[in-house]
Amino acid sequence: NAPEKEVKTHFLRDKILGLIFLTLTLILVLFPIHLPSPKYTQKSPIVINENLLKANKLENNPVRILIPKADVDLSIINAPVIDGFWETSETNASYGLGSGQPGTKSNTVIFAHARQGLFYNLKDVKLNDTIYVFTKNKWYKYKVNKVTAVFPNDVTVIQPTKNETLTLYTCTGFNDEKRLIVSAIPQS
Repeated sequence: NAPEKEVKTHFLRDKILGLIFLTLTLILVLFPIHLPSPKYTQKSPIVINENLLKANKLENNPVRILIPKADVDLSIINAPVIDGFWETSETNASYGLGSGQPGTKSNTVIFAHARQGLFYNLKDVKLNDTIYVFTKNKWYKYKVNKVTAVFPNDVTVIQPTKNETLTLYTCTGFNDEKRLIVSAIPQS
């Protein structure tokens, strides 16, 4: 009788544990735990050089970007800063007005949504890949030197730089919680 009693005890224990897990699962499904979303304390996270904004000639702004290995070929429109953020186009790549222009010692920032037909394939870009940026009168060749992901409040990646830099920016991660950053330097 001892083995039968032991089997019944194990069966009863397993049944109780199963009911506890089922109850906990139902509670979590019906009453999900909401994690606090990150708070952004900066009112105007985009730091631009106002002199660049006033002095730039529009014909030197980027108008097209081509990344052959990622199958990206997009028109670029100018994106003004509105309430501290660059306006993002729904249909094109955007050039952050006030960031550097191609061919200058500064940070040229181009961004787009991570959607098919926009910067979705940016996730496929690798170190040393080639990127072409076209202005109205000239084209520039860049080599990818860094691919990283940052949280949206890390705006250091789009700050002005002392050397010519191209920064591409799009959303990534679960629920677009991070920003995929592709940095590139001029290539002759």
